[in-house]
Amino acid sequence: MKRIVECVPNFSEGRDLAKIDAIIAAMREVPGIYLLDRESDADHNRSVVTLAGEPEPVAEAALRGVGKAAELIDLTKHSGAHPRMGATDVVPFIPVDGVTIEDCVALSKKVGREIWERYKIPVYFYEAAAQRPERANLENIRKGQFEALLAEVPKNPDRAPDIGNAALHPTAGATVVGARKFLVAYNINLNTSDLEIAKKIGKNIRFSNGGLRYVKAMGVDLRARNLAQVSINMTDFEQTPLHRVFEMVKREAERYGVSIVGSEIVGLIPKRAIEITADFYLRLENFSPAQVFENRIEASLGGVAPAEGPGKLASLAMPFLDAVAEPTATPGGGSVAALAGALGASLGQMVAGLSRKKKSQASFVDQLSDALAQLQDASKMLSDAIDRDSASFDHVMAAYKLPKETSNEQVQRDAAIQQALQGAAHVPLEVARQSAEVFELLGRLEPISSPSMHSDIQVGRLMAAAGARGALENVAINLESITDQTFASRLKSEAAAISARIAPA
Repeated sequence: MKRIVECVPNFSEGRDLAKIDAIIAAMREVPGIYLLDRESDADHNRSVVTLAGEPEPVAEAALRGVGKAAELIDLTKHSGAHPRMGATDVVPFIPVDGVTIEDCVALSKKVGREIWERYKIPVYFYEAAAQRPERANLENIRKGQFEALLAEVPKNPDRAPDIGNAALHPTAGATVVGARKFLVAYNINLNTSDLEIAKKIGKNIRFSNGGLRYVKAMGVDLRARNLAQVSINMTDFEQTPLHRVFEMVKREAERYGVSIVGSEIVGLIPKRAIEITADFYLRLENFSPAQVFENRIEASLGGVAPAEGPGKLASLAMPFLDAVAEPTATPGGGSVAALAGALGASLGQMVAGLSRKKKSQASFVDQLSDALAQLQDASKMLSDAIDRDSASFDHVMAAYKLPKETSNEQVQRDAAIQQALQGAAHVPLEVARQSAEVFELLGRLEPISSPSMHSDIQVGRLMAAAGARGALENVAINLESITDQTFASRLKSEAAAISARIAPA
């Protein structure tokens, strides 16, 4: 049985998404880890990344993320609505399957030691891994944030780290590592810009002030949206469920004459948390999670799909298809175009790989091997672009959320939007260029491959052409909003050339 842990590192950067891309890229270099989610917020100036996998690969990925964050994030130049004390602020490990909370404590201790050994960043342990009772609570460790701790840690033994010297890293601060149960990060937005109201509500609902058990909360200023937010961490959603938090915030808000305009989940949420809330609001009588169709299938078949349901290959495709079908902006047409191009390249690899094993194609072995290598490179680039396209769109959305209250902020926001739009045009252009190369390479592959696989080549060329055309549509839509006419003209010219390469003969 596989042993699965989740790790949710929080990085003190939510505006320069190129830095977050680099941090994530460093973590994804570790084989065997899965990137489940990434969330960046410009107002909080913070990003939350969700990883999962076997304990050792996940631990190594977290360590590489800490190292890259230390290179790229300077806390002396950082500001944001969310409290922080480290470039990598917190690294929690959560047991998922075949792993206990004690296993995660041991893993967190190992990672904490490695953070100090590799990067000389001091470490504090929290939650189940806490070495002092008062440090089980993250707020107690982070009190005063980076600036206060920088001055206080060398002088006050009570604030010394659990691992490392009694001094913060000058730019990366300190990192808090621990083990905990699944935490739901839940934010509720109010129809007011009065931050004091959000702070008062946060104070009233959090457990440390006599509010709801398993709830931590604070008020946050969403300057880009001219709203105040109650930012909430729910440390046990079964004991204190989502709907109870929502209803209490709603009642508290009404006391100040404001209402809720919306709420959001940051990162991932267990299905059970949604079931509990649905049961409450729908007032279902005698409801049981066993009535949920997917739960019944899993319980009855041990997680194995029935014969008449999706088979192995369909099951591999379903997560991406489901993600595209979600009513969210990403993944969208750009990611689908990249997948189409990658599928074309993969079909070409199959044809080249099988053809070079056939005696009838022995005279073409070298050419087939060269084609196989080129198609492998193309497939890697295009598959990477599936995520890169979604990330580039997220960069655009983050730029639009930047504050614009002053003329200087407006100038910086406009510049960030244009930079993000250019990046969002570049990625699909690369996809179109690479897909066109796959289209042409498959054409050259046809005469030297086994005749029995020519239909696969034709399907591959259709997919590559679809990938190129789809990507060019995304280039065009982004160019409409780009003000740099020289840049736009250059991309339009290359787009036209790519389009000609995949035109029907």
